[in-house]
Amino acid sequence: MFALQWIGSVLTEISASLILLAAGYLIGRYREQKRQQGRSLTEYDFYPYVATPEKFAEFSLKDFRLGMHHFLRNVDARAARQLIFIGEQNNVRQLLSEADARSYDRLRAKYQTKELDDGTQEYLENYRNIVRLLGRTFRRLGIEVLLHDLSDPSHSVTTIENGEISGRVVGMGTTTLLVDLMRRVNLKQDKLNYEVNMGARRFKCTTIPIVRRDFGVVGAICLNIDVNYIKEEIAPDPQKSADFFQEFCHTDMTLDENFLSKDEYKKALDGKRHFRDFRAHAPA
Repeated sequence: MFALQWIGSVLTEISASLILLAAGYLIGRYREQKRQQGRSLTEYDFYPYVATPEKFAEFSLKDFRLGMHHFLRNVDARAARQLIFIGEQNNVRQLLSEADARSYDRLRAKYQTKELDDGTQEYLENYRNIVRLLGRTFRRLGIEVLLHDLSDPSHSVTTIENGEISGRVVGMGTTTLLVDLMRRVNLKQDKLNYEVNMGARRFKCTTIPIVRRDFGVVGAICLNIDVNYIKEEIAPDPQKSADFFQEFCHTDMTLDENFLSKDEYKKALDGKRHFRDFRAHAPA
């Protein structure tokens, strides 16, 4: 009887030890995964872009160096790789001193980025098509649509439609609005329907972040509406208003398709003309 109790006690202790061991292993794995995943670079104070007096984002070698030495002392694979991507885009090796260049080589070796290609340009190709088609949908309406590739903030504008509104062209850099966007994404704050005033000009804007799991915010689609153009140039003039809505409703082709629900489709066949047409549409 004593032997059975002793065996049972031993088995219980072994089971408890195995459970604790397994729990410790899983917790260790979880912590290691979190350590390897890391934070986004925009969560650090040394994100290497600063605002110019014209409110454009400009590469900051000082902040880059701070980040470089931080990630040599501390491990954060995700943020370190983002820092290296930005450094490569800005030819940072030519800007660093000889000593810092050696530190930069150690940083790249530490995070295994000898062959560096984040694939962002290929990743954003579909978004370029979205911007092109959206922009052409709103042609001549005072609505600008553009795509920023934030892997190269100094030359981030890769696609733009109706660019005469802001005067920007492909190859220009991002503004501080996009740097702010990166920080807002980390705070889970949308940039929807915000107002921007520059001198006498006024805009209604929406900025949509494009996020990749391993790289953070890699791009953004921006819609900018020239409010003064619509309120001061179009609205007071009946003919210009008519032309505006004619352009707004313009189509290039007619297709035989249906995207209404079954209920709305039936109402359309019965004579319902738009979504706020609440009249009865019973068959005659």
